[in-house]
Amino acid sequence: MSADVRPIAESELPDWLRTVHTGFLTANRVSDADIAQRAKYSDFSRMLGAFDSDSGRCVAALRSFAQELTVPGGAAVRAGAVSNVGVLPTHRRQGLLTRMMAAEFAAAAARGDALATLIAAEYPIYGRYGFGPATSLVEWEIDVPRTGLDRRLSAPVDGGRIELVDVEELRRVGPALHERLRALTPGAVSRDERWWNLATGLEQWSYRPYKDKFHAVYRTAQGEVAGFAVYTADDHWTDAKVPLNTVRVLDLLALTPQAERSLWQFLCSIDWVQKVRTGYRAPDDLCPQLLPDPRSARVVSAADFLWVRVLDVVRALGARTYEVPGVLVLEVADATGPAAGRYRLDAGAGTCERTSQAADLRLDVAALGSLYLGDTSAVRLAALGRVGEERPGAVALADAVFRTARRPWCPDIF
Repeated sequence: MSADVRPIAESELPDWLRTVHTGFLTANRVSDADIAQRAKYSDFSRMLGAFDSDSGRCVAALRSFAQELTVPGGAAVRAGAVSNVGVLPTHRRQGLLTRMMAAEFAAAAARGDALATLIAAEYPIYGRYGFGPATSLVEWEIDVPRTGLDRRLSAPVDGGRIELVDVEELRRVGPALHERLRALTPGAVSRDERWWNLATGLEQWSYRPYKDKFHAVYRTAQGEVAGFAVYTADDHWTDAKVPLNTVRVLDLLALTPQAERSLWQFLCSIDWVQKVRTGYRAPDDLCPQLLPDPRSARVVSAADFLWVRVLDVVRALGARTYEVPGVLVLEVADATGPAAGRYRLDAGAGTCERTSQAADLRLDVAALGSLYLGDTSAVRLAALGRVGEERPGAVALADAVFRTARRPWCPDIF
């Protein structure tokens, strides 16, 4: 079969959206409300479709949108976030995703994006296009009675306070707090107006009904908002009328350890709650070690999360800071994009430039994406055969240069 890959026209949005729904197994029809809601925020120049030459139907889809990614040192790097990627089951293995990715990378180069990002639904796919897993996540389930916390003490011990607020108040204070946290958190990404409207139920998808949530805000002794938690709870009781409810945390952001500790203490003190699901957290999150008995929390999920694709090596490596000084010459292979070449990184000066000097390390662009935010060990990648050492000691230096004191974390699915 042959297909035409191109940006969609506004009139083709229903067909494109139907392909997305089918690929993600979310719905088999598209409502007028869905189309209108999607069109409100759509940049049709960044929405690609593959159209079957015989039927004219959209059989594959890909969308990107503007995003900022925080890198070590606090800089916000311009990225193209890739989402809504899908190929109909009838048209798989025909190279359609490869063609859409090539078109997206060409458009990203024209826009001046230094990076591309995505959340990979399936691990084996995106390494072929130069993406590498750059952050990880862990979710814990806390058995509240075993924590050792005094559930009578729900108030913060530092003079702050917890307030339960309505969705309008969260919509008012949440974005500013997130922006402050994003500047401190490598791996965090920007949240736009649409994100907040969907997260707070001000706008809704008809195929994904909004479920009412609870919102807890932590304020310091001075009244400053320094954290919040968004959560839901089920309603489960035994035949003996014993409550066995579970709280599920959907979003918990804290600017300080005191705010984070106070929010977890609050969540573990709610009446009728036996378990707390933490949601996706950084692997070195303060929870569960802040609990008197960390063994009360068991890991229920541990996986890769945000994937990064370096498009402009000079700008990307020059934007972040490094833990130790050192000079490395990287030979980067890139079969599907613009990153191929040899680069001299001076970590002490924070500069990167193309060079003809002999390479210290050889790696492909996907491995560079995994190293970029500091979550992955260069030594481990070398042991896996994904980094080649040309100068003795270069792998150990790269490990020290790229790694960060705290692991990067991306709080958001997109």
